[in-house]
Amino acid sequence: WYNRYPDPHQQKLKQSISFIKNIATENIFLGNGSDECIDLLFRSFCEPKKDNVIICPPTYGMYEVSANINDVEIRKAPLLENFQLDLIHLENLVDENTKLIWICSPNNPTGNSIKREDIETVLNNCNCLVVIDEAYINFSKQKSFVQELIDYPNLVILQTLSKAWGLAALRLGMAFASTEIIAVLNKVKPPYNINQASQELAVKALEEVGQVNDMIAMLVDMRNALAEVFTQVPIVEKVYPSDANFLLVKVKDARKLYEFLLTKGIVVRDRSNVKLCDDCLRITIGTEKENTVLVDAISSWMLQLQA
Repeated sequence: WYNRYPDPHQQKLKQSISFIKNIATENIFLGNGSDECIDLLFRSFCEPKKDNVIICPPTYGMYEVSANINDVEIRKAPLLENFQLDLIHLENLVDENTKLIWICSPNNPTGNSIKREDIETVLNNCNCLVVIDEAYINFSKQKSFVQELIDYPNLVILQTLSKAWGLAALRLGMAFASTEIIAVLNKVKPPYNINQASQELAVKALEEVGQVNDMIAMLVDMRNALAEVFTQVPIVEKVYPSDANFLLVKVKDARKLYEFLLTKGIVVRDRSNVKLCDDCLRITIGTEKENTVLVDAISSWMLQLQA
């Protein structure tokens, strides 16, 4: 079986996704992780040295990385203090060479969902592709934009099997868009970008929707419980509300705590040098045991500070 090349159109896997998302297979593109989808959008719709894209920092880093790789100008409309879109600034940046606007919701690293009406404003007012990265949508109370594709021909939605589905090692990202946009992505992608093993394992995993929903509910409960624990920790200055599988936590001496946790084999994301995230660590929710180990390590760090 593995001596044959995989299905370049991933039809069986797309049918499984189509059933779950209630969307036609013709509106689905599968990438080798969402990062491939991001890169292909640049390669397909942006002309190097001429076009520009807009990002809203602090946000996912691969938009800027892919822009630089593809020699596309980056324009930044930083989020407001409440981590929402600065619509006036954003729309003032748009010109005839703006090809992509990137909106991450729930946002990474801040964890909050972007106001739906603000996203709709951008979709209605901007004559370019608007890409909504919904990598963390399963953990949010906010409804996905997938069912809105029929209303917005300029809408592209990114999702992934890496987060809620726990299949990061398979490298499977999804883009949902009009048939015209999907057709362009299919022309540009490598022919066998999703290997046979990943396709088979993903199809099998997608049969367990009920189990995954239970896991999501459990993780959200653990996220809320860990947030409550952090509010009682003296060095924690703020725990930001989260619609993702992580918490953004403002702490005293974030860099030093980050380095201490590394010595204990605990890896969190240091976001203390990121705009609007001064002294912040982004902490992914682990298993109950891992969360306990993390809290114990932070307690140990505080004892060292007092010594």
